[in-house]
Amino acid sequence: MPDAPAAPAIAANGLAQQIGASARRKLHAAAHPAPGPLYGLGMMGLVGWAVAVPTLAGAALGWWLDTYHAGRHGWTLALLAAGLTLGCFNAWRWIAGEQSSIDKEAHHDES
Repeated sequence: MPDAPAAPAIAANGLAQQIGASARRKLHAAAHPAPGPLYGLGMMGLVGWAVAVPTLAGAALGWWLDTYHAGRHGWTLALLAAGLTLGCFNAWRWIAGEQSSIDKEAHHDES
């Protein structure tokens, strides 16, 4: 007969764990509010500028080289492509870093 009271104690313990987990989620949500829609637009703008600035700088440098130091080969298209590549790499690295910090925070919240 001693086994019968253990079942409600186990159920109560599970309920306490569920309540504790819910309280932790609520505290986390209060401490870290979700970003609004303008935050997403700002991030897209930041990534766009991270690509556009090196691309335009490469094109401008190439145009300057073609104008003032003309040679056998043109530099504008080559440096535009190099700037675009650099900008895409820069944006990819930044986004990967942001994703890593999000994953670390999620892992920290789970523990």
